[in-house]
Amino acid sequence: MSEKPRPLEIRLHQNSRRLEIKFDNGAQFSLSCEYLRVHSPSAEVRGHGAGRPALVAGKRDVNIEKIEAVGQYAVRLHFDDGHNSGIYSWETLYDLAAGFERNWREYRARLAEAGEQR
Repeated sequence: MSEKPRPLEIRLHQNSRRLEIKFDNGAQFSLSCEYLRVHSPSAEVRGHGAGRPALVAGKRDVNIEKIEAVGQYAVRLHFDDGHNSGIYSWETLYDLAAGFERNWREYRARLAEAGEQR
């Protein structure tokens, strides 16, 4: 097994808008398309510097249309709102999944602070 967890299986459930990921360290996660979209690793969301990421609102019903392999290290998720510039490395996917509770809590707090809706 590699030092950093790698996915053994990535399965999209379009009806429930969830991405199921099983890693080689035994960890399994089910992440909503909304969560993955609002936490995209793209420059559009993350920015080009060390500043705070953009707040992406109104994505409650977003779905993934296609998953594209990027070499042996990542996937590009094509969302039905046209966003497809984020490359989700295995490390990024694992970190997003493992940090879900904290990330989601912070995202919801930022939405409330800005008066925005999911």
